[in-house]
Amino acid sequence: MKLHLSKGDGKNIVTAYGTDHVTINGQRHEAPLVVLPNALITDWPVRNVDELTAAQLERILAYKPEVILLGTGKQLKFPAGPIMGCAAQAGVGLEVMDTFAACRTYNILMSEGRSVAAALMFG
Repeated sequence: MKLHLSKGDGKNIVTAYGTDHVTINGQRHEAPLVVLPNALITDWPVRNVDELTAAQLERILAYKPEVILLGTGKQLKFPAGPIMGCAAQAGVGLEVMDTFAACRTYNILMSEGRSVAAALMFG
């Protein structure tokens, strides 16, 4: 699905997505990644939510987002309790949704000027 925003002010925008990819500012990515308004983590090794560790979440938390959108692929799947607790201890919201919803929500929050991270998986 293609998305259209009027402007991104030089920030990362999800411009399209599908079951096996996401396009950021016109560049297609087919591996899991983390999208932030001013950064991309393209070497994020988490292919499914069961592989998510506290250390990988800490890598995202280092960017100090207000909220992390965890896109778990085609289906909603929650991470283990300790992972959810790690975000809560840092005072960061962790919202779990399918990847399509995470892409749409990221664009909305980013366009509002929010400090948001979208950790996207495709499985």
